[in-house]
Amino acid sequence: MDKFVTHTGKAVALDLANIDTDQIIPKQFLKRIERTGYGEFLFYDWRFTPGGELIEDFVLNRPESVGVSVLIAGENFGCGSSREHAPWSLLDYGFRVIIAPSFADIFYNNSLKTGLLPVRLSSDDTAILTQRANSLPDHEIRVDLEASRISDNKGFSANFEINEFRKYCLLNGLDDIGLSLQYESSISAYEQSSRQNQAFLAFSS
Repeated sequence: MDKFVTHTGKAVALDLANIDTDQIIPKQFLKRIERTGYGEFLFYDWRFTPGGELIEDFVLNRPESVGVSVLIAGENFGCGSSREHAPWSLLDYGFRVIIAPSFADIFYNNSLKTGLLPVRLSSDDTAILTQRANSLPDHEIRVDLEASRISDNKGFSANFEINEFRKYCLLNGLDDIGLSLQYESSISAYEQSSRQNQAFLAFSS
């Protein structure tokens, strides 16, 4: 996955609590076997009518939301079923950061494993950023992962907490496969040794 060190991007707010994974990526779009291509179906039932027409007043469909990469949401974001497709769809759409007062645990961990950064802020701080995203067309948010700090171009600044191991993985672009490949030489040496031992035992018998 891509490294996450710092990110600066335009913010958009969905001021709703309990946005679940079926709202993020409806179940009818889960048949793909790749991790990519889900972005076009993100929040599908909110972005489109049953006939597939664009709902123009939905926040992501507005002209000022073109190019957004930071999503601000309400409490318990990502609740519901534990589908990895939810962070995949957010990342594929173009989001790199999700800010909320709280996240569902499984969604939070799945996001960190894909390179999408979920940032927990207090309800008051989230409300400030939501208000600015809704009222200021040039509102940008900057995240410095190494410093565990979030700020905007209007003077806001706050620290956030993140597990040090997951922080290390994001800073170095390491998903679960990448972590395993760090030990590729040791794994290969062990496999070679195992094959030699098996060959010796077979010869001895």
